[in-house]
Amino acid sequence: MTEHGPTVIEPTAENIATWLLERVAYYLDEPTEAIDAEAPLAHYGLDSVYALALCGDIEDTLSVSIEPTLIWDVENLVDLTGRLVELVAERPRQ
Repeated sequence: MTEHGPTVIEPTAENIATWLLERVAYYLDEPTEAIDAEAPLAHYGLDSVYALALCGDIEDTLSVSIEPTLIWDVENLVDLTGRLVELVAERPRQ
């Protein structure tokens, strides 16, 4: 498993969705093709350590602050992507 350093992405819905899929696949040590973005996140069994790490990745990559519970408050990666797109749109312009 190769660690990915901080990433900068253009925060479009498509880019966020792809990036999230890649991060979850990384944490699960699975190929991205094995991750279904519409499957319930609970299906993948991300433990609290990985969920918190994913939250940190989200904050670092998208420059948004999120509650650590966000991972459990959404149904799947599609919903998480939608929520992150909203948060990026709400962040103050720099």
